[in-house]
Amino acid sequence: MRSLSISATGMLAQQLNVEVISNNIANMATTAFKRQRPEFQDMLYQQQRQVGAQSSDAGTLVPNGVQLGTGVKTASVYRITEQGNLVSTGNQLDVAIQGRGYFRIDLPSGDVAFTRAGTFARSPDGQLVTVDGYVVNPGITIPIDAVTTSINATGEVQVKLAGQTQPQTVGQLELHGFPNDAGLESLGDNLFVETPSSGQAITGLPGANGFGTLLQGFLETSNVNAVSEITNLITAQRAFELNSKVITASDEMLSTINQLR
Repeated sequence: MRSLSISATGMLAQQLNVEVISNNIANMATTAFKRQRPEFQDMLYQQQRQVGAQSSDAGTLVPNGVQLGTGVKTASVYRITEQGNLVSTGNQLDVAIQGRGYFRIDLPSGDVAFTRAGTFARSPDGQLVTVDGYVVNPGITIPIDAVTTSINATGEVQVKLAGQTQPQTVGQLELHGFPNDAGLESLGDNLFVETPSSGQAITGLPGANGFGTLLQGFLETSNVNAVSEITNLITAQRAFELNSKVITASDEMLSTINQLR
């Protein structure tokens, strides 16, 4: 009975849907998190009667045919990269991106990663690093005797030293973009890496060539919408229940057949 296996694929699809939704809700407070959405496709069809086949010697054609579906499958789970809200933190090393772009991060392994989470700090030698101590590229060193640090909208990093009135420029933050942001591979820890699907990174300055600007003392929040996620969760739960009811009905039909004498 095909309905058993078809409904099983439906239950598995909705189980994955709930898992994606649960991950979105779990990351509602994650800096710069981008919510995900699963995409489903119908599976192969069994041809019981071919569409367009000749039904007589006179050349008449079958207008519809008989095509029986075999269920549903997961095509992809993609990220929705719309901008999250900006929240003030009061930390002068926190930086939010308003618009398109990623910060480049140099990993200890020598690989390169990208992030929109601008939760930065100073390493023991004064370098600008992430919360995990990874260097923000290009390497910017803030002097130990710096009284204040300012990062303007175009990414210029300036410090004011003790006993001086004029600020000094110590570095320039860059942004990086991709032809297909959804093609980036997530590493966790708010980090992404380039893939053939994302295309090669394009480097530019904040505010130029379509890149966003920077806002010091702010962070980008998650773009998860709680109301939307709860609504999707209820829909997925009901779809799971409907598929389970089909399995129950199919089982009852098989039981009736088994009782025939």
